[in-house]
Formats: sequence, C-alpha cells, structure tokens
Amino acid sequence: MAEDCVERVKELAVINVSGKDRCGVISDISGVLARNGVNIIDIRHTVIHKMFSMFMVVDVCQSCVSYRELKDVLCGVSKKFSLDIEVNRLEDGVDVKSRVSLGKSHYVLSVIARDRVGILYDISRCLSDEGVNILRVALVARGTLITIEMLVDIGGKSADDVRSVLRGKGSLLGLDIVFLREDVFKREKRLVVFDMDSTIVDAEVIDEVAKRAGVEEDVEMLTRQAMDGEIDFKESLRKRVKLLCGLSEAVLREVYDGLRLTDGACELVRALRVQGYKVALVSGGFTYFTDKLNDVLHFDHVYANKLVIKDGKVTGDIDGDIIDGQRKGEIIGELMKEYGLVREQVVAVGDGANDRQMLQNAGLGIAFNAKDALKKVSLGTISKENLVGILDVLGVKE
Repeated sequence: MAEDCVERVKELAVINVSGKDRCGVISDISGVLARNGVNIIDIRHTVIHKMFSMFMVVDVCQSCVSYRELKDVLCGVSKKFSLDIEVNRLEDGVDVKSRVSLGKSHYVLSVIARDRVGILYDISRCLSDEGVNILRVALVARGTLITIEMLVDIGGKSADDVRSVLRGKGSLLGLDIVFLREDVFKREKRLVVFDMDSTIVDAEVIDEVAKRAGVEEDVEMLTRQAMDGEIDFKESLRKRVKLLCGLSEAVLREVYDGLRLTDGACELVRALRVQGYKVALVSGGFTYFTDKLNDVLHFDHVYANKLVIKDGKVTGDIDGDIIDGQRKGEIIGELMKEYGLVREQVVAVGDGANDRQMLQNAGLGIAFNAKDALKKVSLGTISKENLVGILDVLGVKE
C-alpha cells in the first residue's frame, strides 16, 4: 500500500461492505481496486455469526476512476456475492499519515470478567468521561469468562493517568483490566514467568505448613508483612523457617497433597506450552513443593529456595542464596538473555510485593489477586477467578 502520493490527499473515499461471509470477498474487492489504481489507506473487517462487515478508506488521487465512479466499478463484486456496498467521499482536510505515526497514542485495553449485562457500557462510559476515543472493539468468550478488547486513542493524555483511572474503575465494578501500548501488545510474547504461592497454587504454602507446626499466627503475620512490603522478604523468610525447626518431612508431604491449583492454572500453563511459550516458575517458596508441582505442570524452568531437611526433619535453615524480589527480577533478565528475547516479549504474573521487580522487568507485568503494593506497578490486574483470562490477553485461542 503506497503512501507517497501526497501527505494530504484530496480524494479520499470510504467504502462500507456488508453481507453474508463468503470465501473470496476481500480478494475480489481488493483486486478491482488494484486494477483501477485505487490505493487502500486503511481497512478493518470482521465476521460475526457468518455476517461480513468491512470498512475501507481508499485514495483515488492516482486512480483512473473518481470516487463517484467507485460504486459502479465495484458493482460486479456486489452482485456476485450479494453484498451491500456503499461509497462516500471523505471530507477534505484529512491528513493521511502512516500507521506508525497514528499509533503513538494508541493503547490496547483488555477487560476480563464473568459475563453480565452492561460491561461494555461501564467501560466505554469511563473512557468517554476521560476523553479517550474507542477505535476498535472485539469480544472473545471462554465459557462464562469474556474478554473485551479495545483499541483506544488516549490523545494527549498521560497513559499512567488513564491506567490509574481504569484500575480504580475496574476495582469498583469487579472488572480485570490490562492496559498496554499498541506496539507492546502486538509484540509476540515468548516467555511467561509465574510466582507460585497464591498464584499457581491457591495458598501461601508456608502458612499451610505453619498450621501443622502450631506456629500459624506468627508465620502468617510475617508472611503478610513481607507480601505487603512492610519488612524485607529475606528477613521474613529466615524468621518463618526458623519457626519450622524440627518439623517432620512427612508433614510437608501432607501439605503438598492438600494443595489445590488455582482455578484455570492447569489449562493456562498447558495452553501456553502447546503454543510454544517458554514457561517458568519463580518462587520465594521451597523446592520441596515446586519440584513436585513441576511433575504435574512441566515448566521449562523452576526456581525456589531449598529448605534443609536432615534425618527426616526440617532444620530451620535454607541452603544457598534466598530468592527474594531482587533475585526474581534478575532471573527475568537471565532468561531473556538465554532465549535472546527483548523485554516486550516477556510476561510476569505474581501477587505480592516480592514480585514487584519481576513484573517491572517484564514487558507485561500482571498483578494477580494482588496486594496494593503490586497493583501500582503492574500494567494490568487479574482477579482470582479469572486467571485463565491471561490466554485471551495474549491472543491464545481455545
């Protein structure tokens, strides 16, 4: 599609096509336009329940036909496919620029929720109030879960300001929202990194262990303080592990046997692997649990802390360096280097303050059922019941 006629085109036309979807419609229409020297400037088409709709902006400034003659030129295609084709002149004064230039203020907004009446109204009203223009809308259904994907133009507004408003609106209405620059959204993702506790598994594993050790309250308090960013994660973990000194290894097995995967986790990880993604589990928890979990979900990489067990008892020590928030962020960089990826090709999903750097180092950081400390640095939030919706955000089909 050439862009070298003139920057301001005086003879632009809009072509609207609608009718039953048939094989060859786009080929025949674009062929007629090409043979008549009509250049396609922009195009959108969709098929909904076997009905075809297409919108085209074309340039006739170098064509052998005028915009008034376009409908006659397209008459044969209209009759062949029983299509309604409408041609109108676009008003003068429209600047025709490249998609790169037009897209600088374009963002992709994904709204994930359980289906109900009024979701589109809720979010479109919010965008309208903020002066954000909706350019395109599509809906994907996955059982009772739907994802509404919008291409929006924020104009001169700050993306951070728009994201903050959307985060608040989503929280108020129970909608999960991911908000990305269009160019970042379009970049092919190749690596997805997950936290384990309260993300892939529906529990804080060390809290479950603490219940059986009789130190539940002390450990829960230290876990909460670490997840909320009130105390250093390394300090918190060492204190929690010390409280487990003398616990039988058999208790760890009981805890693992009682763990439940978060709804959608199995489908999500397996679908990503089938699509060719590299999938990693990076946990501040323990290898005792991540290794067993890996036997079920088959991650490409697993990182966790090694709990020292001697003579069938937990010693209260950790072997090696602790995987804390900083180390999680470093692991993202190491995996990117290993696979030759850029930041925009990486997705990170976590729930607590120690996942902050991991999310910031990824192109798409998703706060899952998250604490406020993490929501503030993420590009999107996903609630507990909607984990599998990440597939729709990434464009992975069922």
